[in-house]
Amino acid sequence: MTFTREALLSLATSHPEVLVEVFLALQEQVQALTTQVSNLKQQLAQHSRNSSNPPSSDGPAKPRTKSLRAPSGNKPGGQPGHPGQTLTQVETPDHLITLPLHACACHADLTHEPVIDYERRQLVDLPEPTLEVTEYQGEIKTCPACGRSVTAAFPDDLAAPAQYGPRLRSLLVYLQHQQLLPLRRIRQMMADLYGASVSDATMVDATRRCHAHLAPFETAVKEALGTSPLLHVDESGIRVAGKLHWLHSASTATLTFYGVHEKRGRAAMDYFTILPDFCGRLIHDFWKPYLTYSCAHGLCNAHHLRELTFLFEQQDQPWAKAMFDLLLEMNEFVRTHPAPLTEEQKAPWLEQYRKILTLGWQANPLPAPPRHKTRGRPKKTKAQNLLARLGEHEDSVLAFLQDTQVPFSNNLAEQDIRMIKLRLKISGCFRTLAGAQQFARIRSYLSTTRKQGGNILQAILQAMSGHPFLPTR
Repeated sequence: MTFTREALLSLATSHPEVLVEVFLALQEQVQALTTQVSNLKQQLAQHSRNSSNPPSSDGPAKPRTKSLRAPSGNKPGGQPGHPGQTLTQVETPDHLITLPLHACACHADLTHEPVIDYERRQLVDLPEPTLEVTEYQGEIKTCPACGRSVTAAFPDDLAAPAQYGPRLRSLLVYLQHQQLLPLRRIRQMMADLYGASVSDATMVDATRRCHAHLAPFETAVKEALGTSPLLHVDESGIRVAGKLHWLHSASTATLTFYGVHEKRGRAAMDYFTILPDFCGRLIHDFWKPYLTYSCAHGLCNAHHLRELTFLFEQQDQPWAKAMFDLLLEMNEFVRTHPAPLTEEQKAPWLEQYRKILTLGWQANPLPAPPRHKTRGRPKKTKAQNLLARLGEHEDSVLAFLQDTQVPFSNNLAEQDIRMIKLRLKISGCFRTLAGAQQFARIRSYLSTTRKQGGNILQAILQAMSGHPFLPTR
């Protein structure tokens, strides 16, 4: 809608009511465009430090990292009293080389002098990589009773004239699912180190065998997680056969479960059978389907800190900075008072928390209800949504204050789920759902092994032999 000066002057004298309508229409259009520009500016201002966007979305101009930890006052490096760690000698070396002494620095001959002691220095190095071949020769005899030719029985897992053994297959699983190497790079590595030509089919078969042997482990880890007092959960999108699927995780400090499902919500969570009967406290990032379970909840305050950062840095809301500081101070207080807090200790914190919420609502009041009923709920701003969550779910937000055993954030689950993004960056998406499910089960086993201080390669060998370790409740 464009008007010249002359046309506007003509309208003002001949049809002033038309000019008013034009002005109101332009005013409405300007307001809509202003709102759109403001929203776009807010989107551009979001990054991994003030929103839930992943660090990979920050681009080359990444914001300066700001740690939430307070300065300790110590100098960088090892602190006084730290035991340190260095390479130590072993009692029994694999090889021994004696260095003869023939002459002294004064040129005296020492060839026939007796040895009074030895100075020991050890070189720790890798042996020459090589493959060992073990041949099984089954005796063949003729039965004197029936005249048939009979051959001795071979081990059950030795079916071909030549095949790779369990240790090599375990290494293939380790490289693919622990180190997340693509098949092509594993083939190159095996050729360079051992001169072995390992096919893709061999690596896929090793994964299939390991996955099949880990069925008892998956059952055991689900049962153990379902009865734990604290459970961290998260989910992340993955591409499987060109379609969006979801990797769900459930974990504790010593246990990890991963599962792949086409759904993100409750249908997937019920399918994995961990949450339906869970009675402990569920730690999550406020994804609504988690709230449908009747257990106790704990919300991730790391997410709240990022949202508060956006509000006080980009929207200049002082209450958000006050709440940001208060949450960190609460966490530090709880950290330095590990015993259960008394009601007297908690009361001042709760009073400050609610006072800041009141200030937040004063700065972000809800609009008056519309005269005419409209469909759906009125749209809220980011600040209003956050204030509503902090107020309506106070017990879950401050679960770490009410129970000092509850963590401040859901970082454990986020660290566990971050692995899948690394896997997708290195090796790409999954071509089949079966491949994604195999990866999830094996990674559950490897992550649990790592958390419990086990040797991952040895644990894979146990699984390939049909005897995986089983976690207890």
